[in-house]
Amino acid sequence: MDERVREHAAVLVEWSARTEAGDDVVLSVAEDAHELGVAVAEKLGEVGANVVTTYGSDEVSRAYLKAHDGDFEADPSHELALYENADSVLRIGGGRNTTATADLDSDVRQAYSKSREGIREARMDTDWVSTVHPTRSLAQQASMAYEEYQDFVYNAVLRDWESLAEKMANMKEILDDGAEVRIVKERDDQPKTDITMSIEGRTAVNSAASVAYDSHNLPSGEVFTAPHATEGEVFFDVPMTLNARRVRNVHLTFKDGEVVDFSAETGEDELETILNTDAGARRLGELGIGMNRGIDRFTDNILFDEKMGDTVHMAVGRAYDANMPDGEEGNQSAVHVDMITDMSEASRMEVDGDVVQRNGTFRFEDGFEG
Repeated sequence: MDERVREHAAVLVEWSARTEAGDDVVLSVAEDAHELGVAVAEKLGEVGANVVTTYGSDEVSRAYLKAHDGDFEADPSHELALYENADSVLRIGGGRNTTATADLDSDVRQAYSKSREGIREARMDTDWVSTVHPTRSLAQQASMAYEEYQDFVYNAVLRDWESLAEKMANMKEILDDGAEVRIVKERDDQPKTDITMSIEGRTAVNSAASVAYDSHNLPSGEVFTAPHATEGEVFFDVPMTLNARRVRNVHLTFKDGEVVDFSAETGEDELETILNTDAGARRLGELGIGMNRGIDRFTDNILFDEKMGDTVHMAVGRAYDANMPDGEEGNQSAVHVDMITDMSEASRMEVDGDVVQRNGTFRFEDGFEG
């Protein structure tokens, strides 16, 4: 076993999930993530956790959903109980086919998602963490050789997370003290982005790949908040795969906080399906600012792409409770779908009128030009 696999497992269990003796853990392992699954199980055994392992297979899910009549029972009790009684849920991605569910009927997919809202909430009430094992299918999706992709993944995952957390704390402080964010991008080769959103009263999360920071992805490396009162237009120029379907060059227009117009060069039907999921799917649930410089290229994997330095992402749909004041709910939806815009050129981000990032460089970094 590559020693980096064991290092990955140690970061996941010790730094990210903060697992302790006696914790009840659900470990979900994808088809080709067996090696990391073994290393994580070994690490969980060392700390004395109690483990239930599930098989996280897109091919299995496809078979079930293709055969089903689409009338799903809401939150089956046996599945709900698993997560209601768990302290943490560790999800290891890494399937055999990144488009295994591409031929699923969108109505069936949407009905299934809506039927699991309570289960999703129960899982998110745990100390859950998602990560991914480098597989050949993901390397192919990223247009990289397998060994090259392995290096890419471990450069993003095996970082000095404490040091990065200290750096990202600068951005969290700016957002926590701010009331309005404006993002402007003016490139000759694409539609203009000029969008404003309120962040007043919200708490930003310093997402340093640990539940101790209210962070649930490994790798991470972003600061995110829950915006509202969104106005303007934004162009997402980073290609993505949503529900196993390719989506490219998305343009959204917001008025009174809601998407009122949308288009996509490819995958517009899938985008429309997402936006029509429920009332909350047309509102923003997240503004995220990528700050992980260990991620140096786009790979068509949202877990990595949204954390890349020089990017900003926005998610339509559900907001995270960690961003909200006690007793207050953010935007509610059965979906949370991230879309990314490249901020490396002809761009700026302002907070309350002050430029805090220009062309991907933050004002607390060397080379910033205010």
